[in-house]
Amino acid sequence: MLLSFFKQPKLSTQCFIYIFLLLSGGIFGCNENRHPNTIYSHNMKESDDVKFEIVKSDSEWKQQLTLQQYHVAREKGTEPPFSGKYWNNKESGTYACVCCGNELFDSITKFDSGTGWPSFNDVLTNDNIIALEDTSHGMIRTEIICKKCGAHLGHLFNDGPPPTGQRYCINSASLNFIKKNDH
Repeated sequence: MLLSFFKQPKLSTQCFIYIFLLLSGGIFGCNENRHPNTIYSHNMKESDDVKFEIVKSDSEWKQQLTLQQYHVAREKGTEPPFSGKYWNNKESGTYACVCCGNELFDSITKFDSGTGWPSFNDVLTNDNIIALEDTSHGMIRTEIICKKCGAHLGHLFNDGPPPTGQRYCINSASLNFIKKNDH
């Protein structure tokens, strides 16, 4: 029955056009929300494609980090929303990578996104992070990792406030907070 459907000239042309439009929309539409500093590589292996300044064995990371920090930062896990220690932090200071101390975000760029994770609209410098295409869980997202050690930090979305329009949705477990000294 399906074969006879495609043998009809008029329907075959309509089906071809419909399939072409669906596929081209999926191919070209995926580029709309891409970030300029993103390395787009399917199934990118950090150790194969990026050389990090700080490299440790799993057992060394496990000794340094708590179970939750290890799960989030080294195994690309996610903490439950509204559970991390920094999601509602309003103090002035800098947020650094929990694994290596690489300074990543300033509290000035932190905002309440309502998601339950610390959210920032900008990074201290693009030189401290790497953005990777993440196709896990049936979604296409932009994963943010620490450029110095490769720790998973969270994800980047295009729904943040001005002036950047970006939302860096970061796990508290991937961060340490350095309070600004009052001098």
